[in-house]
Amino acid sequence: MIKSMTGFGRYETVKEEYRISVEIKSVNHRYCDMNFKLPKKFYEIESRLRTAMKEYAERGKIDIYIGYEDYAQAGTHVHYHSQIAGEYIRAAKQAAEEFSISDAITATGLIRFPDVISIEEENADLTDVFHVVEDTLKQAGEKFVAAREREGAQLYKDLKDKLEYVNSLVAEVEKRSPQMLEEHRQKLMDKVQELLGDRKLDESVLATELILYADKVCVDEETVRLGSHIDSMSETLEKQGSIGRKLDFIAQEMNREANTILSKANDRELSSIAINLKTEIEKIREQIQNIE
Repeated sequence: MIKSMTGFGRYETVKEEYRISVEIKSVNHRYCDMNFKLPKKFYEIESRLRTAMKEYAERGKIDIYIGYEDYAQAGTHVHYHSQIAGEYIRAAKQAAEEFSISDAITATGLIRFPDVISIEEENADLTDVFHVVEDTLKQAGEKFVAAREREGAQLYKDLKDKLEYVNSLVAEVEKRSPQMLEEHRQKLMDKVQELLGDRKLDESVLATELILYADKVCVDEETVRLGSHIDSMSETLEKQGSIGRKLDFIAQEMNREANTILSKANDRELSSIAINLKTEIEKIREQIQNIE
């Protein structure tokens, strides 16, 4: 089953002492770009979390938010830094004397200054918490993959429908091309006959002209290659894993053949078909940008 690169997954684990939440969001990206936002106390397991996350995504810009709420607040202490507080008081007194203003610093106001107090945590053993974080990431990752697969199923159906339509346009090109050649032959004969009047028409000259024209406007090779690309894309859509890059390459080749057909189109009807063909292939390319 194909996967979209757009997805979302969230899961949280609530214990008596704490709550851990993991939220995963992703959008399209050429490569796999993972960005973790997590509490400082979890920095040491970021590499483990990054490795675990690779199981759930191969491409996309992925943001992983990990939240931690400690209900017990065990091991948390408020530290007062008297030296820094003294520097603030001395600076305040100096300013009061210099500008002849009152010095009205209170204790409550003092501790609001930066770095006068700090909240510090003791180095507790977080091994069990780390395991819970990893398990919560796993649960969120599974929801994330499920969301990508649901959107991928919609992309699969849409691409299949578009490929079927492209195939029908290729069939129209194959049908119109010989008709265009026959119409040109008839126009050429009528024009030559009009110029020659009762004189005999040199069939070899006409044949040479028709061969040159046919070589100029023939699109048989392009339609054959287009058919092959359509089959290849249909087969790739049935495969597992990251197939977005391969699909994009095939779509580029399809677009190249459509451009050639359009450049060779020498009448209004074939030009119209070729424009529709190119437009539909461009729609396919846009959808493929969403596939992992």
